Amino acid sequence: MRNLDETDLRILELLADDARRPFSDISDEVGLSAPAVSDRIDRLREEGVIRRFTVDVDQSTLSGGTPVLVRLSVRPEFVTGVRDALRDADPVEHLFVTADGEVTFHARLNGDALRIELDELVDLSTVSDYEVSLVESAEWTPTVSGTGFALECAECGNTVTSEGERARIGGTLYHFCCSSCLDRFQSRYDRLEAGARSEN
Repeated sequence: MRNLDETDLRILELLADDARRPFSDISDEVGLSAPAVSDRIDRLREEGVIRRFTVDVDQSTLSGGTPVLVRLSVRPEFVTGVRDALRDADPVEHLFVTADGEVTFHARLNGDALRIELDELVDLSTVSDYEVSLVESAEWTPTVSGTGFALECAECGNTVTSEGERARIGGTLYHFCCSSCLDRFQSRYDRLEAGARSEN
């Protein structure tokens, strides 16, 4: 797997600043042609470094609700389900899960019915404790400066180094830290695909 170079990092910085920046502007900044920039961005998307291009909307200008920061102490067996539910919830703007399983999110909720709305977002029976704080102001400034980039193994979650492997499975490019992880992932995928075919 090829490591990201300084040009890749600069392209990421420019896109983080303005995801709609034309390739011709980026090419002027990095000293490549626009088609070469396009190829690099396509590769960064395929590698999973760039997941999507999005719009940073200031919700306060568009909708009501009270901006809150909610910290949930979730029972370990429910962390994944709570995270998935919140990730798909419209009021949730930012979501974080810590290594010890605490789930924190920033959202705009109805201040008059906060507990009811929170219970609609998350099954509170999966939560041992929670804390809600009013947010005075919030800023989101993603940056790539000075950051070490590493891809995550699709099988075990470890960091994929230059010794890692990658494979296109079912049309998607996956990264693995070692051949054992690749073999386990491929075997499980093949079993699931065979099971799905036998049901049809």
